Amino acid sequence: MTNAETISKLNEALERLIKGYEELQSSYEELQDDYDKLTNEKDNLKEKINQLEEEKRDLEDNVNLLEDSTKKDSGNINSMLSKIEGLLSREKQTNDIIKPSAEENEEKLKELPDSEARKVMENIVIDDKNEKDESQSENSKIDLNRMASLLNGFNN
Repeated sequence: MTNAETISKLNEALERLIKGYEELQSSYEELQDDYDKLTNEKDNLKEKINQLEEEKRDLEDNVNLLEDSTKKDSGNINSMLSKIEGLLSREKQTNDIIKPSAEENEEKLKELPDSEARKVMENIVIDDKNEKDESQSENSKIDLNRMASLLNGFNN
């Protein structure tokens, strides 16, 4: 081999090395770009995870507030229902009291002096008037049992 052939072969080898180096360099740059993109995506995903965790905490707080509010409302409704039931049982007890008949009232009036008899008569008249008012108001009252069942429906 002559010097010219050796130089030509070295030149070819050097050109191949330069081409290989350029290909490796471009591959490296592509990989570096891909790495940068993946790093950015990773950072974005971490931010999204943090946002979602924060939203989750907010939602859990809201759920806890709603549960507390629901328990409080349920307690209030139960309290109202027990009060309504208490009122209903009092009305029933009041209505169950046996009232004296008109004949019994007349007999008692005959035994009393005139001034006391007038007072008793006034009370009887007032009681009769109250009974009429009560019967009229009972017709216009809300059905408390129905209201209680409706409120129980809200508890569920």
